[in-house]
Amino acid sequence: MTLILPHSRSRSAGGLALQFVTALTLSMVLLDSPAWADSPPATGPVFKDGEAQIVEAMSDPDFWIRHDLWVETEFDSDADGQLDRMHVDVTRPQQTDTEGLKLPIIYVTSPYFAGTGASGQQYFWDVKQELNAPPPTREHFPPVKLKSRRPIISKSHVADWVPRGFIVVHSSSPGTGLSQGCPTVGGDNESLAPKAVVDWLNGRAKGFTSPDGSEPVEAYWSTGKVGMTGTSYNGTLPLAAATTGVDGLEAIIPIAPNTSYYHYYRSNGLVRHPGGYLGEDIDYLYDFIHSHPSTRREYCDCEIRDREMLEGMDRESGDYNDFWAGRDYLNDLGPLKAAVLMAHGFNDWNVVPEHSNRISQALKEKGVPVQIYYHQAGHGGEPPMKLMNRWFTRYLHGVENNVEQDPRAWIVREGDKPDAPTSYEDYPNPLAQPVTWHLRAGAPGVGGLTTENLPVQGVETLVDNYSFAGDALAQADWTEHRLLFTTPPLEKEVHISGTPRITVKLSSDRTAANLSVWLVSLPWNSSRQAKITDNIITRGWADPQNHRSITEGAPLFPGTFYEVSFDLQPDDQIIPKGQQIGLLIFSSDRDFTLHPKPGTQVTVDLDGTQLLLPIVGGKQAVEEAFTADAEQQP
Repeated sequence: MTLILPHSRSRSAGGLALQFVTALTLSMVLLDSPAWADSPPATGPVFKDGEAQIVEAMSDPDFWIRHDLWVETEFDSDADGQLDRMHVDVTRPQQTDTEGLKLPIIYVTSPYFAGTGASGQQYFWDVKQELNAPPPTREHFPPVKLKSRRPIISKSHVADWVPRGFIVVHSSSPGTGLSQGCPTVGGDNESLAPKAVVDWLNGRAKGFTSPDGSEPVEAYWSTGKVGMTGTSYNGTLPLAAATTGVDGLEAIIPIAPNTSYYHYYRSNGLVRHPGGYLGEDIDYLYDFIHSHPSTRREYCDCEIRDREMLEGMDRESGDYNDFWAGRDYLNDLGPLKAAVLMAHGFNDWNVVPEHSNRISQALKEKGVPVQIYYHQAGHGGEPPMKLMNRWFTRYLHGVENNVEQDPRAWIVREGDKPDAPTSYEDYPNPLAQPVTWHLRAGAPGVGGLTTENLPVQGVETLVDNYSFAGDALAQADWTEHRLLFTTPPLEKEVHISGTPRITVKLSSDRTAANLSVWLVSLPWNSSRQAKITDNIITRGWADPQNHRSITEGAPLFPGTFYEVSFDLQPDDQIIPKGQQIGLLIFSSDRDFTLHPKPGTQVTVDLDGTQLLLPIVGGKQAVEEAFTADAEQQP
């Protein structure tokens, strides 16, 4: 069924006088809303099978109206005595002027639109640091070279959504581009800035033609229904805005969002860096995005970066504290009411997949409409257009397409295309059950991983040395720098779905040690044709000093055994027949953790160590996957 929905009445003759300029790029708009005539618009959004369709009359970019403005917020983050204003751009079909059409908004906000800091290893923290020791000082970026774009801040998403009957809006986040204020990397102003834009789109906040003027701009073309999306930091900000509970923000699609800066830069009490950015921390990211050429730069650097961040981030202990709690959106979900479609890659080692999983699980309990799209690749990866279109069509245009009855989980299976996910009732798979795995001694060679209870296995020791990468340790037949335990080759595929949990009983000969755990698929595929899912299943990191709590660690007593339990990253992966599941335990992970001087000895009590692995079909599926007797396992 095809339906054309009128959204408003056409404009009067006075408004039609603007027809000529609607074909041009505009830098400002009328100060007052025009009068409307009684006839319905000739052009409107078209829907088929619950999705907004491309409308030919809205598809020519030469006839889109483009303009920018500044929206006044409710905060003064740079303490100059004036409320900060955010730089905003708008791209909309000409029919919003020529026919008085009102449309919903797809809104994207970012700290990256106006340029970022120079690259260079010298600006990262030096990771050659002893644990629990003061870190070396870090060199700051030179000021970011501003790329001022007017009237268009960004062209992202316009080609997808404007022809489908949406207006696309962008804004630069506080302290970036031409938006005023200080960047805070997860502070309250990053939530309140997009809230102000949504308020402006609903007539509740003020818009101006300049950053310091008084000439107003009204969003007379807006229905007030707003959806937000974006990837990575740009995916974090829709969630940040939604936690304010702002009216009019109806739906968000965060893609690979950073939902907690603690979980981005720390892990279970341990200082950990995002994959590919060894030595990055929150103050580095502040420097990287601070592009606004403000006279208040020195204030922002002093108060935000050098006081709030350096005093709160704690690169010595890595503990969770009030600073990190204030940048954890899981703590702010109370007011959230927008429908949420999240997307993440299970092999994203930049923003690890727990970021989306922890939020989606909490939102399910809260009763908010939520779906999750997972794929097997790395960072980024938006849902297929069909999923996004149905989501925004339902919640922004109000078309009853029964998206609420769609499956809660969409997972791209190994080898499938990103736009062909398999639907599941939920994530984790409701048929998954935790299966307990035990360790069989074998160091410095390879031990065994079995579901059977074993006689006493004793202890094994590894020697920390960050010089050896995790993939090299997983492939080594013999090494003192890790412990490796494997199953026999699978006789039948095994489907892992959920969050594995590891308990390691260990001691150290020093007062502090890193702990890294990888779950791998063996034999390791080192060929150039290897897929991202061929080798690493999942992994996790922890500080044994935080064995009681991530909020308070304490030095280890050398030789004393401690029980350390923590989650690995969530996953949904089918391990094929012929592969072995391997549990790799080592200390410093050269790609993620600090690099203390080699030599720390970590001793693992094999009998006090176990892995809980969520398997579809549970223990029965595992038994069917192995035909060899447990006593014959390596």
